[in-house]
Amino acid sequence: MSLAGRVAVVTGASRGLGRAIALALAEAGADVALAARAKRDLEDTGALVQRAGRRALVAPTDVASYAEVEALMGRAVRELGRLDIVVNNAGVAKVAPLAEMTPDDWRFMVDANLTGVFNGCRAAAPHLIAQKSGKVINVASVLGQVGLPGYTLYAATKGGVIALTRALGVEWARHGIQVNAIAPGWFATDMTDPAFSDPKINERLTRDIPMRRIGRPEEIGPLAIYLASDASAFMTGQTIFLDGGHSAG
Repeated sequence: MSLAGRVAVVTGASRGLGRAIALALAEAGADVALAARAKRDLEDTGALVQRAGRRALVAPTDVASYAEVEALMGRAVRELGRLDIVVNNAGVAKVAPLAEMTPDDWRFMVDANLTGVFNGCRAAAPHLIAQKSGKVINVASVLGQVGLPGYTLYAATKGGVIALTRALGVEWARHGIQVNAIAPGWFATDMTDPAFSDPKINERLTRDIPMRRIGRPEEIGPLAIYLASDASAFMTGQTIFLDGGHSAG
């Protein structure tokens, strides 16, 4: 499952699962363009990629802006030489009952979590279709399938990512491009630390996981490598749940 000679773009690569995916792809041989809004954190990820012996392009990007994402894909091609793998990982979460959410909250999450995935796929389209090959990995969530109070808006956006992945996988199959998604469950990241540091919330959320633990960021890497490599050449339109059995329970 070597990725030697390939170039990947990873959004939301400044920390958490995005950083773990970017580092895994680099360790498998890919050069990586790193995108997020936090430049300093991106530079830290870039240093880890370079430590793995690969080239890193640090490209501060707001995925909600199509122009910025289009520029990101263009830079990857110009500065790293090609474009083979696109990981649409950037996302945000705001937790509150729907009755307390505002239209601005809705737009904020849709723009980052769903429009951001559209922008990544659309901006990569000319490059991938022209070469008749490519791997697109969208990051959804177990909450796109499993209901949890307070996460209605987030779940709606992630359910949209799952549906987009399914349809686009079918649409782009004729171009030799595979489009799949990873739907993580609860992982130990900066985004989830506040919840899991509260013993009551930790116990409540872990109870839903048959393995009775949350994931470690490095556990997403092997799956990302598989979906980015030739090993998954006959898989498209699929969402793989990496959640300790949460979605199966």
